[in-house]
Amino acid sequence: MSQSINVTVWNEYRHEKASEKVASVYPQGMHTAIAEGLEITGQIRTATLDEPEHGLTEEVLNDTDVLIWWGHMAHGDVQDDIVERVYNRVLKGMGLIVLHSGHFSKIFKKLMGSSCDLKWREADEKERIWVVNPGHPIAEGIGEYIELPKEEMYGEHFDIPQPDELVLVSWFEGGEVFRSGCCYTRGAGKVFYFRPGHETYPTYFNPQVRKVISNAVKWAAPVNREYPKYGNAQPLETIKEKN
Repeated sequence: MSQSINVTVWNEYRHEKASEKVASVYPQGMHTAIAEGLEITGQIRTATLDEPEHGLTEEVLNDTDVLIWWGHMAHGDVQDDIVERVYNRVLKGMGLIVLHSGHFSKIFKKLMGSSCDLKWREADEKERIWVVNPGHPIAEGIGEYIELPKEEMYGEHFDIPQPDELVLVSWFEGGEVFRSGCCYTRGAGKVFYFRPGHETYPTYFNPQVRKVISNAVKWAAPVNREYPKYGNAQPLETIKEKN
């Protein structure tokens, strides 16, 4: 029986409103395309930046097993208290999937503790995303590589901590490589960064890209156990008095 997972897909939803080119690719917004591509059992909702509390109320987050995050042009508009709210939910077990330019989001930088900076170029170049950890659950159903005919280039060095597990590595037509599928654990929560998804390309309609995101949601779903207790603790055994 498939595990039921509640997913919230979060998107700025600014590019689609400001650019006819982006709107022609994602007329219902990137969040809608990502949500429609999820192959999971459970509730799927979307939330966007300009909703009250960015659509990420306490109620929504408490009912979210995995949060998917896409952001780019308005990282600074995300309220710090909402970032802290998401951060605390991740530490307590909510999964987080960060997509493409979400590498520069406040929440990803806070979780990574680094600048998360990188090289980039927009030149309509081919990207080949190689599976370098074929036994990992996120790579299930994916061939040796995913080939995207046009994408934005991200290049090393990518200023992130060493991933707990590296699943995917990209090669670009211009010669660069990039760590494109990175797994982390933060507290009780699991975090996956997945590189492709520039707003002017139909990347989130690609079946293999959708498969990776679906696999990542299943991998990042919370483990069913009590949250650890912190602070002062009583001894489990009798402690003998010391002379």
